[in-house]
This record gives sequence, C-alpha cells and structure tokens, in this order.
Amino acid sequence: MEEPKAFECMNSEGIDRAMTRMAHQILEANKGADGLVLVGILTRGDELAKKLERRILDIEGIELPLGVLDISFYRDDFATHFSPEVLSTDIPFSIDGKTVVLVDDVLYTGRTIRAALDALMDIGRPKAVQLAVLVDRGHRELPIRADFVGKNVPSSESQNVRLLLEEVDGVPSVVEVYDVPEGGRVGSAPIRREA
Repeated sequence: MEEPKAFECMNSEGIDRAMTRMAHQILEANKGADGLVLVGILTRGDELAKKLERRILDIEGIELPLGVLDISFYRDDFATHFSPEVLSTDIPFSIDGKTVVLVDDVLYTGRTIRAALDALMDIGRPKAVQLAVLVDRGHRELPIRADFVGKNVPSSESQNVRLLLEEVDGVPSVVEVYDVPEGGRVGSAPIRREA
C-alpha cells in the first residue's frame, strides 16, 4: 500500500523552538519550577517531556522529576484494539501534592488525555495537572484543552497529524499532515523503532 502524501507543518527547528517556548511558558505560569513534575505519555510524549526537562534545566538550573505514563489499559477503545502494545509506566516519585505537567504530542479528541488523567489518579493525588502538547489539531470530543501548545494545526477529520521523532522513528523530527486513505485509521504514528 502506497504511503499517503504528507505535507510538513513543523520541521525539527520549529519543534525545538516550540519546546523552548513551552518551557518558558510553563515556568512563567508556575512562577518557577518549584513543585513541578513532568510526565510524558508514551510513546512520543515521553520524548517531548525529556526535551522540556532539558530546557527547564538550562533555563532554571533545576532538574525536574521526569516520569513516563503508559495508558494502554485506560483507553476507552481498549476492547477494540486486538493487541495493544503494552509498555510500562515509570513514575519513580510521588505525585501527591505536586503540579504534574502532562506531556503529549498531538491533542485531537481528548480521549488519550482522559485516559491519562484516569491513570494518574490511580497513582496519586496531584495538586494540579497541566497539559502541554506540541500540536493541537482541534476536533475535541471531550471538554479538554491544553495549557501549553507548541502549535495549533487546523486539520480535517479525514486527515492525520503525526509527529515523527528522530529518537523514536530514526528519521529527522517533523510534524506531518496527510489525508487518511479510505478505510484507514486516524491516530498516532506507528512506532518505527527497531527492536
């Protein structure tokens, strides 16, 4: 099957600039880094959280606690995914009383974030949860909005907006928009990491 034709809406330099801007916005909104923790949603949100952590370290000189959240079993479409890839949550610190900055790549319907909130609440009781996403593409089905957005990318519901990262996909980092072939699935980019 032929790969759909994609157009690039953010290149690696644009992604880097967006991450730096979001790091500054997070620090500004929270009056510094005190009490903040970063939690990235697998599989690309965790890599973006690492980028934010490095930028906040450069700006503020503080290394924030960094965790990874796997929402596989919290998804509302879990039963329709015949074999979801189960990875693992790794949050080696307490989130109780902390401001959790939840990091994801593309915000679409809001269902992934709802699942992530459920998963977080099973782990602890944060003081607050803030959402940082690289791309907000619209088309929300749930009342969820991001606090920090790298770029708003208007798209139709028959298009996919995906982030490819060098660390995960082995290609230069890029955000692409492409039309989904008839019968295709709108959603995240598959993981292309070699085993």
